[in-house]
Amino acid sequence: MSEVLLRAEGVGKRFGGFTALQAVDLELRAGERLGLIGPNGSGKSTFVNCISGDFAAHDGRVTLGGQALNGLKPHRRARLGLARTFQLPQPFASLSVLENVRVPVLFASQPGSATARAMQCLEQVEMAGKADCLPKELTQVELRRLELARAIALDPKLLIADEAMAGLSNAEVDQILALLFRLNAAGTAIIMIEHIMRAVTAFAERLVVFVAGRKIADGAPREVLALREVEDAYLGRQ
Repeated sequence: MSEVLLRAEGVGKRFGGFTALQAVDLELRAGERLGLIGPNGSGKSTFVNCISGDFAAHDGRVTLGGQALNGLKPHRRARLGLARTFQLPQPFASLSVLENVRVPVLFASQPGSATARAMQCLEQVEMAGKADCLPKELTQVELRRLELARAIALDPKLLIADEAMAGLSNAEVDQILALLFRLNAAGTAIIMIEHIMRAVTAFAERLVVFVAGRKIADGAPREVLALREVEDAYLGRQ
């Protein structure tokens, strides 16, 4: 069994008097594919933001590869091997697709030509033909591919894909799934946060369910989805 890559212990987050996360424990092993689901407002994005450093957790401890992440800014966590995509892609509007990917390549200080490495990342997401385009010229699925290319450019140990398929057609969902499978096959652990159930169940080896800021289930997808509390809270069984 592979070693634990990410460990979250007792993570809690409050906004004023509202508890968004309460004592969340989670482990992710190197190379693992994890699906994170739950209804809107369940704490998924808050948890991801605490992991990536966009929010500071009030309670608990997070480590990546054994190194404590608490107190580190997002860019420091990125240098340690943690990358993420966002629900709404936000590329640099005035930069070409290639230049957008060159930015994280240069940040990662990878040896060799930044342009060659950026083009390699675009080839991985089948976007090399759009290298000279501006983001405004891209379709929605192409923007998602660009977002993935920018994450790949950091050569991450862990990628958090936050609703990378939202608003896409079934065929486009399958395209993004194929890209994520290839990235995982190359050794990157992936946490997928997604509302498209057929996508997350096809991708995830393990499924974690959040409800009201708590983790209520963690296990094999088929077993987790069969739990009464999961069906009641998320899938709406009557």
